[in-house]
Amino acid sequence: MSDVTNAVARLVEHGPAVPVMVLASVAALITTAGFHAWWSRRHGHAPPADDTGARPPTSAAPGNGAGIVEAAAAGTDDGAGSDVAESALWRMRTTVRDTPGSLAVLCAALAERQVDILSLQTHPLAEGTVDEFLLRAPGGLTASELAGVVSAAGGADTWTERADAHDLVDAPTRVLGLAARTAQDAAELPLALRQLLGRCTIRSLPATVGAGTAGDVPPEGSLEDTVLRLRAPEGGLISVERPYLPFTPAEFARARALVELDARLGPRIPRSRDVLTLPEGSDITVRRADTRDVAAAKAMHERCSARTLGMRYHGPVGDVDRYLDHLLSPRFGRTLAAQTASGRIVGLGHLLWDGDETEVALLVEDAWQHRGIGGELLGRLVAMAAETDCEHVYAVTQASNTGMVAAMRGLGLPLDYQIEEGTLVITARLDPAARAAARPPRGERIGKD
Repeated sequence: MSDVTNAVARLVEHGPAVPVMVLASVAALITTAGFHAWWSRRHGHAPPADDTGARPPTSAAPGNGAGIVEAAAAGTDDGAGSDVAESALWRMRTTVRDTPGSLAVLCAALAERQVDILSLQTHPLAEGTVDEFLLRAPGGLTASELAGVVSAAGGADTWTERADAHDLVDAPTRVLGLAARTAQDAAELPLALRQLLGRCTIRSLPATVGAGTAGDVPPEGSLEDTVLRLRAPEGGLISVERPYLPFTPAEFARARALVELDARLGPRIPRSRDVLTLPEGSDITVRRADTRDVAAAKAMHERCSARTLGMRYHGPVGDVDRYLDHLLSPRFGRTLAAQTASGRIVGLGHLLWDGDETEVALLVEDAWQHRGIGGELLGRLVAMAAETDCEHVYAVTQASNTGMVAAMRGLGLPLDYQIEEGTLVITARLDPAARAAARPPRGERIGKD
């Protein structure tokens, strides 16, 4: 694994052909791993099961279980479930005995209920195998009925969840896409892990010694049932929790490989930038920022009034500089900077991953306030959040901060307000209908580097 990661890292350092070369390298890795998993299953004690797809080859040798999988896949041909409009997609995970024919019995039971197996992945354990299915079932089949069918066929610890069209992408394609996104942008790692592992809570913790921090985790990481911990590239700890479903060793290995890729590539953010004309006529450049901009951000702090800094950081003004390393780190979210033609940063917007929540925050230098910069940054941050399938974003400010309130209202999204002792929390809902109705940023784009 380390040789492959080194190769990918070297490729990324060489020019504009990076994404294609990264994809090719990671594709080779996934193909090789998939082949070995398939080979061990086929010549060991169970039928081929790694990403079989909806229609396995009909020429598979009798007795290895492939014929049963074929029957399950074709089960909707003459049943009520053959009409896609009357069917439902399900993701299902169950544990089967590690004995020949166990998977075949399960597939036959699903076929009898007209359940179509669209894809199948295996997660070998010390005892037994966790099989993960993507199923198309008749619309009238409930989750409890589906679990009952599986249980009667020998499945244990069964978990089901409704799926959608996004789940129809096969696992290798999905992993390739996550690897490519991570290779281009360090801020993508937490999001890639969340998409790789499903609904989970991801936290980045500092590299301090103590319970639950990096000092307690071995270099290769640790897996404890529903919690996995990995050493972060910058020296901290990435903690992933999924209480509703234990992690398997295969998932742990995938997550660790993604983090190792991120570590080998080092700091990186997209280099594109937009030159915008604000409503009052001034031109600014909006670009991504990271910890390399700490000095420029501190200089902006010095030009801001105590009132402006207090509105943004809700604490002692003398302590504000110490927040910048965290705020500008791609590990904790994404930052947009607004800068003048001379390169001076006059505004910062942050999109922060807060466990399974997403926070937005703005700071605009006093001399550049009321020119539309805050609205520009906020609109772009919320668009980024929508792209990551966030359901809502929230902003914490003071009730007297009319500028932030106006910027949130300018999004054109449904808003919820909560206020307590002068602290105002504004939450914008990002459901599909609301996202479609949201107004774009007001500035006019006049160029891009």
